[in-house]
Amino acid sequence: MIKQPIPDKLVVLTFDDAPASHYTIVAPMLMEYGFGGTFFVCEFQPNYSDSTLYMNWRQIQELDKMGFEIANHTHTHSNVSKLSQAEFNHQLTYIESKCDSLGIPKPTNFAYPGYGLNAQSLAFLGEKEYVFARAGGSRVYDPVKDHPFLIPSWATDETNKAEIMKAFNQAEDGKIVVLTIHGVPDIEHPWVNTLPELFKGYLQYLKENDFTVISMRELEDFIDVNVAKRLIKPDFSKKLSN
Repeated sequence: MIKQPIPDKLVVLTFDDAPASHYTIVAPMLMEYGFGGTFFVCEFQPNYSDSTLYMNWRQIQELDKMGFEIANHTHTHSNVSKLSQAEFNHQLTYIESKCDSLGIPKPTNFAYPGYGLNAQSLAFLGEKEYVFARAGGSRVYDPVKDHPFLIPSWATDETNKAEIMKAFNQAEDGKIVVLTIHGVPDIEHPWVNTLPELFKGYLQYLKENDFTVISMRELEDFIDVNVAKRLIKPDFSKKLSN
């Protein structure tokens, strides 16, 4: 299920919820360091229309033009474990349609809002032909053991720098470190706030120590997803939330 050897120091950066700072602060920093990233976008209710808090779709379109991956986080940040298949499909199709209308490639990857998931939601993703789905769990991603729809990640905030720095050291022996990052800063959700100077410090560390920093879609360069889905049984006994 491994297409080519996974190098040590491989990190995937993912960004949730489409806060305005992803466009104004995160994207320019990523461009400065030459790093990839995946932006899991939604229209976060009830304050999505406040442009000081969230990106608009033209800004999301600009992220795509910069070369970043735009991926699906549902229309309204819905807990997909509580949705019927029709509701689930509607939530994902809304984001797909918005992307299509702006010339953004159809999203192929997904992140569970609030880390809400169950076996049914995995089945729905399979029927929608998604490739990867990111959860939480604060542990390293082992692509020969973790199902592609249950990719674990660490979530950054302004209090856990030591934990994140320790996590980077686990990107070795075929294992991959995935980060979940919310606003930089996150005005509306301070409990997942990452300060801009802290975020820049992470990028500087990754650059100085020769890490490879990619988007989630670039994992397909290393992993045969169809084989992995066939051979790896989803393990819901592992921690999947942060």
